[in-house]
Amino acid sequence: MGAKAVTTLTDSRLAANQVNGSFEVRDQRMGKYVKMVKQLIGSFGQFTIKQIHGSENKRADALSKLASTCFDHLSKKVLVEVLYDRSIDEKQVNVLAPAGPTWLTPFREYLQREILPEDHGEARKIRIKAPSYAMVNGELYKKGFTTPWLKCVDQVKGRELLQEAHSGQAGAHEGARALTGKVLRMGVYWPTIQQDAIETTRKCGECQSYAPVQANPPVPLHNISSPWPFYQWGIDIVGLFPEAPGRLKYMVVAVDYFTKWIEAEPLA
Repeated sequence: MGAKAVTTLTDSRLAANQVNGSFEVRDQRMGKYVKMVKQLIGSFGQFTIKQIHGSENKRADALSKLASTCFDHLSKKVLVEVLYDRSIDEKQVNVLAPAGPTWLTPFREYLQREILPEDHGEARKIRIKAPSYAMVNGELYKKGFTTPWLKCVDQVKGRELLQEAHSGQAGAHEGARALTGKVLRMGVYWPTIQQDAIETTRKCGECQSYAPVQANPPVPLHNISSPWPFYQWGIDIVGLFPEAPGRLKYMVVAVDYFTKWIEAEPLA
């Protein structure tokens, strides 16, 4: 408003003396208000705060009581603003870094302005794949012959969608193949969707903890028939072991299939 000299009147002795420095500020929340007031004081050339009697502060009392009254009886010309957040509450500000080029950038530049990458191989790839894409209202879409067109997103946004579809409110912790189909039915597309879906399911702690344990052997089992002792033996050579006296480094082992009797002999 351009004011340089401000005089503030308040019926609170505590508030007036805390701002002037006569009273010590012990409450943490009150200290934030005092700190904010002192920061605002620096923008004025002259500032004074005085304590007055409550009867001389009726206008301020009437304004303070509006917050606890019903507004239905007020005229439409009366503008009332309700502040739900305190002025001392710190607001979190997210600093957005400028987005760099993604896989969508060369397709957009070619479809909109016919600009190709300087690399001959990359330019050839873009020229071949470009007919499968189209620009609609500034957005890149993947064409489909029997399916609706899919909106193209970058990999960062795609991984967020995968995480939400896999373990979000509507997630069912599906496998990579079912998760890929689920996200495609949402109408979005990016080239590495299958690889990202596999990575998402592998990194899910709940899927790793509660997944069914596969008890199948790595190779098919073979039946071994041994009707009586010492009828059939299995013989194998194991090693290389640390060299023993006599330059012994290997060992031949024979096992009877019926009794599990073991015979071993060192070899050089």
